[in-house]
Amino acid sequence: MAIVRQTVERQPPHESWRDEDAAAAAASKPLTREQAQDLRTRQPSLSPWRVVGAQAALGGVLALLAVLITGRQDWAWSVLYGAATVVLPGALMARGMTSRLSSTSPGASAVSFMLWQFVKIGVSIAMLVLAPTLVQPLSWPALLVGLVLCMKVYVLALLWRPAVKNQVNV
Repeated sequence: MAIVRQTVERQPPHESWRDEDAAAAAASKPLTREQAQDLRTRQPSLSPWRVVGAQAALGGVLALLAVLITGRQDWAWSVLYGAATVVLPGALMARGMTSRLSSTSPGASAVSFMLWQFVKIGVSIAMLVLAPTLVQPLSWPALLVGLVLCMKVYVLALLWRPAVKNQVNV
C-alpha cells in the first residue's frame, strides 16, 4: 500500500477584513456637540426609576387583584413579596448606577454595572430564601406570579422608548 502525500499550497490570508475596518473607521466620525445634543433630544434615555416605579405599581395592583379575586390575604402578601423581590433589588441597582461614582469613566461604568448586577441578584436570592420565614403563610404560586409579572416590566420598558425620528446628519 503506497502512501500518497499531497502538498497543499497555502493561500495568502484573506485581507479584505483590513479594508472593511479601514472603511468603517473612515465612516465613523465623532459627533459634534450639536449633533450629540440633537441625538439626545430625539432619543431620550429611559430612567431606571421609572421602570422601578412601574414595577412597584404593578405589584400593588396585583396584590389588590389577588385579594379581590381570591379573598385571601395570604395570597396578596405573597404576590406583594414576589413583587418586592424584583422592586427592591432593582431600586438598589438603579441607585448604584445613577450615582456620581458610576459614571466617572466608561471603564468605571462597566465595572459598576457588573457590581450592581451581582448585588441585585444576591439580594433577590436572599429575599427568596427568606420568603418562607417572612411571609406566613406563604403561597409560592402567588409569589411567583408577582415576581414574574414584575420582571416582565423590563420587557415593556423597551417599548416605552420613543422611536428614532431621523438619522443624524453627518
